[in-house]
Amino acid sequence: MTPASPIDRWHHLLREQADEDLCGALADRMREGRLVFGGRLLCPFLRPFFLDARDESRVAHASEALWRLGEQFVRAAAGNDALMRAVGMTDGEIALAAIDPGPGPASTAARADAFILPRSLQFAEYNAESPAGPAYSQRLAELFDASILMKGFRETFDVRFYTPMSHILGALLQTWRDWSGRDAAPSLAIVDWREVPTWSEFELIRDAFAAIGVPAAIHDPRDLVFDGTSLLAGGKRIDFVYRRVLVNDILARPADCHALVEAYRAGAVCVANNFRCKIPHKKAFFAVLTDERYHALFERADLEAVREHVPWTRLVDADIAAQVRRGRERIVLKPNDEYGGTGVTLGWETTAAAWDTALDRAVGDGGWIAQERIEVRREVFPICEGTRIVDRNMLVDFAPYVFRGRVSGYLTRLSATGLANVTSGGGQVPAFVVDAKTIS
Repeated sequence: MTPASPIDRWHHLLREQADEDLCGALADRMREGRLVFGGRLLCPFLRPFFLDARDESRVAHASEALWRLGEQFVRAAAGNDALMRAVGMTDGEIALAAIDPGPGPASTAARADAFILPRSLQFAEYNAESPAGPAYSQRLAELFDASILMKGFRETFDVRFYTPMSHILGALLQTWRDWSGRDAAPSLAIVDWREVPTWSEFELIRDAFAAIGVPAAIHDPRDLVFDGTSLLAGGKRIDFVYRRVLVNDILARPADCHALVEAYRAGAVCVANNFRCKIPHKKAFFAVLTDERYHALFERADLEAVREHVPWTRLVDADIAAQVRRGRERIVLKPNDEYGGTGVTLGWETTAAAWDTALDRAVGDGGWIAQERIEVRREVFPICEGTRIVDRNMLVDFAPYVFRGRVSGYLTRLSATGLANVTSGGGQVPAFVVDAKTIS
């Protein structure tokens, strides 16, 4: 008899438990675990995403190569305005990137947003600046791992999940040691606006760090004071900032972020990710990677990953607009520096007239990219709608976390539309690596 697939086995177990209040129990556990995004429960779904164990190595190989390419480009572009302009860096971003951050990688923490299928792995974007979700991903995995469904599932499959919170702490501490030359743990602060929807994740990270002996505080940039020697919050010195506040916000609100920027400029505080991470964070980084004119900047072995996993991308000017105007079924337009799916135009879901309008706007604004359409993954997931469980065909966005060059977990987001992100209303599920048990 052919063994059931992981999905079929899970759905069978779910049907066996249909009389239980699975939706209510899941919601209660998420509330208890602070698994909320802006007050909304993070996961309305009753099944994890299952990653074939055989895919794990190819995901790691490609994602870690992308991280290395990002760091190689930072080293080449730092101090080179032409290269920074090639990815659409603004004057303000170039000014921040010009500040010497000291030793350590530009992106201690990164995330490679991708779509994985049995025969392909394609990156859509590279979040090199401030990737959210590692704590949510781990806690959701722990929640599902402790469920009655997982107990039955483990009778047939070997199952494991990543614990990105311990890995992000290890990466941050290594960056601290690189920067400071000291082994003693720093006074660490997680910094972002107190009104952001991910504040509950900062609390999870803070508590996880404290549990393994590294106290951390959470501060709004407006809490910070720089006295010319030290960065302070509430009168206490901060040695290390785990920066979740975005560069865009720092530039838009300079008075509120003045203390952080000046302490960084003075070399009084270690900041990760540092401001140079914005260079590969721009979506036009893929335009550099897929343009042979720039390939001399990169290690040849890592460029193999580009050929296999990075879609053709270009900053939109009049020439590129003319090139893609009649090929909208194969092209997506994106703002060069937005998140949450803001402004994304899928050509294949757009009329010819609307496509022309979008292209004309992109040329006029000068801050958009055109990117080749990539193959996406869709799977059926059971979802809670009130107390009812229904099946929905969902798009699956699979995003490996890469901390200091090592894959350390996955963010997996689902959507019924062509855009998968929590910001625009999608949901998140944990990812498990599964392998069929050997029956002796």
